[in-house]
Formats: sequence, structure tokens, C-alpha cells
Amino acid sequence: MSLDQNLGKILIVDFGSQFTQLIARRVRELGVFSEIVSHKKIKLKDIDQTIKGIILSGGPLNVYQIDKYSFDKKILQLNIPILGICFGHQILSKLNGGKVKQSKHREFGLANIYKKNNSLLTSNFFKKSNTKKVWMSHADQVSKIPRNFRAVASSTNSKFAIVEDRIKKFYGVQFHPEVTHTENGKKIISNFVFLICKIKKNWSSKDQKLKLIKDVRSQVGSNKVICALSGGVDSSVVAQLLNKAIGKKLFCIFVNTGLLRKNEEIQVVQTFKKRLKMNLIYVNAEKEFLKKLSNVSDPEKKRKIIGNLFIKIFERYAKKIKNVKFLAQGTLYPDLIESKSVTGSQTSKIKSHHNVGGLPKRMKLKLVEPLKFLFKDEVRKLGLELNLNNEIISRHPFPGPGLAIRMPGVITNEKIKILKEADHYFIQALRDHGLYHKIWQAYAALLPVKTVGVMGDNRTYEYLCLLRAITSEDGMTADFYEFKKSFMQIISNKIVNSIRGINRVVYDVTSKPPSTIELE
Repeated sequence: MSLDQNLGKILIVDFGSQFTQLIARRVRELGVFSEIVSHKKIKLKDIDQTIKGIILSGGPLNVYQIDKYSFDKKILQLNIPILGICFGHQILSKLNGGKVKQSKHREFGLANIYKKNNSLLTSNFFKKSNTKKVWMSHADQVSKIPRNFRAVASSTNSKFAIVEDRIKKFYGVQFHPEVTHTENGKKIISNFVFLICKIKKNWSSKDQKLKLIKDVRSQVGSNKVICALSGGVDSSVVAQLLNKAIGKKLFCIFVNTGLLRKNEEIQVVQTFKKRLKMNLIYVNAEKEFLKKLSNVSDPEKKRKIIGNLFIKIFERYAKKIKNVKFLAQGTLYPDLIESKSVTGSQTSKIKSHHNVGGLPKRMKLKLVEPLKFLFKDEVRKLGLELNLNNEIISRHPFPGPGLAIRMPGVITNEKIKILKEADHYFIQALRDHGLYHKIWQAYAALLPVKTVGVMGDNRTYEYLCLLRAITSEDGMTADFYEFKKSFMQIISNKIVNSIRGINRVVYDVTSKPPSTIELE
């Protein structure tokens, strides 16, 4: 994403930590733009005047595995403040002449650190007490600090839990200030951004909207763009953003895959064509998708088939519209992270997203993905700034492959019909009981398992319906929502008594990690 040269940003160098994206999020919450780049890709020439501070993330390596990580030491000579976190703290010390060794006692989880000296980094961090609980996750530690460094805080197992070189503005913390478990951890990041890097706030929904509109116009020029519109939050915000940026040169294509929520196609057409007056093309491709997915049970194959078929349809309609060179879609940061390591670090791929890893390698259309560095809550705020109504903005996320990944195993018309009804009853019950907006995402899934039941003295042998409802900040981590027993009884009875084909309902109580939000 381009930034005006007079605006500062924090560059986060990723060494493969599971918390790297959380660092970026914390900086943005302060109203400052942050960007993540892999340690493998960052070069001296990439450090321009917009970068006012650098944060080195944690990671799974140790500092002596020099063949597995890279960081240009010359970056340390640019007079730019640097904050090292965990592994980043260790590598910062080592590159400046300090020593790192394996700890006698590993530290994983909460630990107490004790103040030893004052520092700009810890201004108002310790507050009234000289001790704080922080989240540690390391097996190595700095055993000798570099010349001109000094200890700011220690823990029982880490003599140099916080260190600094005030002259060079180098700071290292052995713990993770970005996670919520660390008491007052946001203050460490805030102090680094504002007191040390001296960046002024430059990242608001309004600024973001104007920058993104400018970026879109710069990227597409006078060309026509088609937008993959699903009716969900992400694609809706992209459509409205492009509508503001390029107006009538935007053509939204809504594809009915046959795997949508109940009455989804009716709602989308009414909202975007009739109310928002956008150029909307409705494509009923139910038969085409279900034919391609016939007898396919592997989840990755499902995603690839759906992704490829979407592109074929978009390219087909691009020919009809003529002179279309771009395809816009609602890819978010978590999509990139799960589908592939966005930074090229050691972070592993979890699954393909139809609009990232599910796309064919050779495409005739160039991608426009204005939201690809944003988290879901940032997208919602942007949507409000673009004057989309709350009904659209507050919708629960819905995956691009739709119900295909909520029915493990082979997809059939019978299963789709059953699942649409179950999902409809579940979501409606959440709305009726005032629970919908307390939950990040909720859905019903149909498991490829049949169980014996008894209804009206008769034996049944029908499908098992799984319900999932989670709470989350950004979709990167999640926990299940704790319903009252009375609600669970109501929705279970409603689904079993109303839908032929389901005789048992279960509730998923797994967090993310170790599971993902969707089943496939």
C-alpha cells in the first residue's frame, strides 16, 4: 500500500512468529500505519523515509541458525529506532555484539518482570508497582548485552528482560507486549511509536478511505473493473469503495453457486442493484458448480474447483462487457496469512482461500485487492465511512466457497437443502434472542455421519448437525460462545423438529487454534 511521503509508518520484520500480525494490529489501533515484511525479503534499499521505526518480531528459530534467517546488519546504521521482541530482542543484541545462549529454565506463559532502570520505553508501563506480569515464550535468552546497552527490567529467568541503547534508540523485550496476557503491554508499543519514533497519528478510517480510493484509481486508470460480489461484508465494502473510486467503470458480478445461505441471492440483488444502484450482473451458475463438485470430498479440491470456476465465469463475463482488465475481490489480511505466508516467513499454510490460494496460476485478469492488508474490524469501520448501512457491515463472515466447506464429504442437493434450513433457523434464533451481534461468526454444518434416533416411536437414521458460534477480535484467534442451556434446547428442538434429515444436534466447543473457524 502506498503512503504519502510525509506520513510515517512502522515496519515490522517477520521472523515467523505466530504473533506478528498482532503487532501490526496493535500499532494500527494506536492510529499509525504498520506494514509487515519478511526477514527474507527486506533489503537496505527498501528502507525509505516513510519508515520511522522498525519492530523485529519473535520467531521459532535461534540466533545461531544463521542459514535459516537473514537480516541486513547495515539497517542498524540508518539511525532508525528499533524494537526487538523475543527472538527480535535476541537478534538485536547479537548483531550489536552481545551474546545469546540456551536458557537453563525455559519460560512459557506468564512471568513477573521487575523494574531496574527508567526508560522511555517503559514510561507509565510499571505505573505504581515496580513489577508486571508479562507473557514469555522462549527457550533462549540474552546472556550478555552489547556495549552501551543497559538492563531496564529483569525476570527470575531472564536477567535482560528489557534492554536499551538510548543513544542508538535500540530496545529489546524478551516477552510479548502485543498479546493481551501481558499487563499494560500496549503501553510498551505506544511508547515506542510515539515517544521514541515520534510518529504522529496518521491512520484513521477517513484517511484510509481516501488513500484506498487514490490507490485504486492509480492502479486501474481508465480501465473497467469487475468485482466479485458475494453480499458479505468484505466484497460489499470493496464494491462500495470501487463505486466511489471509478463509478460506472465498475461492474459487479454476483454468482449464485447454489451454495449460498437461504434467500441470499434475493437480498443481494435488492441491496446492490435496487438500493445502491450499482452495475450488477446476476449469474445463476448452480448447475455448473454442483456438476464440477460432484463426488468431490477433499476440502482443498473443493476450494480449488470453486476458485477456478469463479475465475472462468468472471473472464467469460469480462469478454461480454469488453475492455475489462481487472478483477476486484475482498481478500483480507487473515486470508493471505492462512493461505500462504504473506511475508515469505516460516509461517505455515493452513488452507487455501478461494480468492487467494484457490485462484488459477494463469489468469487473464489482474487483481485489485484494496483490503488485503486490513483486518475484519478495520473493514467494518471502512464500510461505515463509505456509508454502507449497519445491516451489511454487521453481517457475520461467510466463506467464498459457501456451504461447500460446511458439509464435509460429498456434496449433494439433498444435503444443501437440509443445511440451508438448519443454518437459517440457527441465525434467526440468534437474532430473535438478541445474540447475533454478540457473536463474531455463527453457522450450522452438516457432518457426513448418520445416527440412530427415535421420533414418534419410530426409528430414524439421519444426519448430525453441528452448530458453531465464536467470539473473536480479528479472526486470527477465536473462542466458542457460551450459550445458556435454555437457548441450546430451543434451537436443537427447532432444527430436529422442523427439518427432515437431521435427528441430532451438537455444539463445537473448540477454540482457534487448534481448530480453524470453518470445518474445511
